[in-house]
Amino acid sequence: MNARIDDVLDDAGLAQRSRRDFLKTTLTAAGLVIAFSVPGVGRFALAQGGAKPAPLPAPNAFLKIASDNSVTVLLSHSEMGQGIWTTLPMLIAEELGCDWSKIKVEHAPAAPSYAHTVYGIQMTGGSSTTWSEFDRYRQAGALARELLIQAAAAQWKVAASDCHVANGVVSSGAHHATYGELSTAAATLTPSGEIKLKPRRDWTLIGKPTKRLDTPEKISGRAKFGIDVQFDGLLTAVIARAPVFGAKVKSFDAAPAKAIKGVRNVVQVPSGIAVLADNYWAAKTGRDALKIDWDLGANIGLDSDKMRTDYRALAKTVGSKASAKGDANAVLSKATKKIEAEYEVPYLAHAAMEPLNCTVKLGENSCEIWTGTQFQTGDQGAAAHILGLKPEQVTIHTMFLGGGFGRRANPASDFVGEAVEVAKAAKVPVKVVWTREDDTRGGYYRPMWLHNIRAALDEKGAILGWHNVIVGQSIIAGTPFAAAMIKDGIDGTSVEGAADSPYLKSVTDYLVELHSPTPGIPVLWWRSVGNTHTAFVVESFIDELAHAAKQDPLVFRRALLEKAGAKRHLAVLNEAAEKFGWDKPLAKGRARGIAVHESFGSFVAQVAEVSIENGKIRVHRVVAAIDCGIFVNPETIRAQIEGGIVYGLSAALHGEITFKDGKVVQSNFHDYPVVRMNEMPVVEVHIVDSGEKSGGVGEPGLPPIAPAVANALFVLNGKRLRKLPLRLA
Repeated sequence: MNARIDDVLDDAGLAQRSRRDFLKTTLTAAGLVIAFSVPGVGRFALAQGGAKPAPLPAPNAFLKIASDNSVTVLLSHSEMGQGIWTTLPMLIAEELGCDWSKIKVEHAPAAPSYAHTVYGIQMTGGSSTTWSEFDRYRQAGALARELLIQAAAAQWKVAASDCHVANGVVSSGAHHATYGELSTAAATLTPSGEIKLKPRRDWTLIGKPTKRLDTPEKISGRAKFGIDVQFDGLLTAVIARAPVFGAKVKSFDAAPAKAIKGVRNVVQVPSGIAVLADNYWAAKTGRDALKIDWDLGANIGLDSDKMRTDYRALAKTVGSKASAKGDANAVLSKATKKIEAEYEVPYLAHAAMEPLNCTVKLGENSCEIWTGTQFQTGDQGAAAHILGLKPEQVTIHTMFLGGGFGRRANPASDFVGEAVEVAKAAKVPVKVVWTREDDTRGGYYRPMWLHNIRAALDEKGAILGWHNVIVGQSIIAGTPFAAAMIKDGIDGTSVEGAADSPYLKSVTDYLVELHSPTPGIPVLWWRSVGNTHTAFVVESFIDELAHAAKQDPLVFRRALLEKAGAKRHLAVLNEAAEKFGWDKPLAKGRARGIAVHESFGSFVAQVAEVSIENGKIRVHRVVAAIDCGIFVNPETIRAQIEGGIVYGLSAALHGEITFKDGKVVQSNFHDYPVVRMNEMPVVEVHIVDSGEKSGGVGEPGLPPIAPAVANALFVLNGKRLRKLPLRLA
């Protein structure tokens, strides 16, 4: 999902559309409503049907100005901690000139009019929310401003050009009126022409540090997450799922579960046996009491060690060509100085803090769903398919998400579809709750990867040839997105960051190949997707080459990036090195490592300061520099980079899902830990304001941390750690 907005807009033909095509107004009792009618085109939409879909129907409101002067912004995307509850309203408020204290925010319902401006479906992912909405939300604010001015000018019989707005009030000479007072009249007007957006030099809100609007709700406990949903008649369900992927129920005995106080029913659904009860604990106790005879199927032999051996053998064979120039094999066969290495990263769970959950209430010809989801369109469609309804008969109430990281954007809509199946079978409203063990052992994973990589150097340290063979499951194969996102056997998410590495631009002969085995394990995008393994491998290997060339790793990178013309990589690399104090001495027993990587249209460099304490890796300080182009809220950017470092450091130091006898070995945070408070380094984030096109922020902070730490460890003890999680022995 690392798409460039302009490229995809051009492909979709959106770039040529008039802004007026995107905006319409409608009158409601609440006052002025600014609405969008957005054609549902984009590569994801194209992927599902193979042809351009028709323009979407009736517009839905994104911005409402009420008679009490409140401005309600409806989010087409989900707030899962990334800060869009504040960022998107900032875009509208900048153009509208409203009173920021009057802003209210709501999640929009699931409907075609809220489709992603590029992907064509309603979803949140790919670090795309802010840049994809940057124009649309500003247009909404600008249109509302224009209509309010028109209404005021007509009422006062003055020229619109003599009116101005500030803090939710339109003024002209001695005349003043609030937006609420003008909203009803404004809603009857038609936009006069092309919507004019404020130039960057006039921005007063965009780019300024702004406190988050969702913080008071969350620290007070008033914020409602999916797991908080409760109403009369709602039962809670916990499901016994297959212990091995692909296993089937042969038979079961529900009597022990029904003997538990509070258990109301036991039903079979496609994913297993559901126990419904008055509360969670009764449902879980009942689930644990079930007696089930499973047909374990073909995956009983799944074993991580065996898979690694298979991957290693596969890496020695010819794969699908992901990118190439010249004849890398010929150059490498003749070279006198060659460096070769094998890198490994394991399967990873998403491990969101809020366990998966979904509440479903069925009517005669309707379905209501309450859940924290990243994927409204898919979930709505899945529920409709299961129930034999039309998508518009399925209402989705998007709740706050207690973490997503990709898990709640599943093309299979697994946890939503499952809850609908339970409600359908039991014929009662039901909230299905997954335990953390359920998701750790029976969910979806970031794939395991193995890289075989080699390069040749000349006597001056220049890279003569480069050959990278990558082995790992495709997360796109078998999904509705495969037709658009897999080309010539290459899933672009498998090789992003490796096949298009900027270092390759300075190499005359290179080859990047891919193998995509299918071991039968469900896989899914995980925060930063393919960049999670390619950044670790490429940035670690570049460090190996710098060492082989007897050069400082920062100097070595600079030379390659300058030759490649990678100015934005260079800018963040230099910024991070300078802010860290790359040339200054460190305390005894400490070392530093550096890495730089582009993902989701943004460029991030990190320097990590590391030591070994009591035989364990200790990361003391991380200095990060990011160039995400034009940005909206610097506070959000800093928080997202810090969050990316926490998540990436958790994987670098601890994260590993392994398989034995077909089953996942790990189960919860005690054996699948995340970084704890006492392990957290001091983090500094510096923003490089390039003024370039906006990129993502939620994911680019993750990829550089693992190689930065690994490279520092090599300086510290001379051992090159090529496997995650990093282990000293």
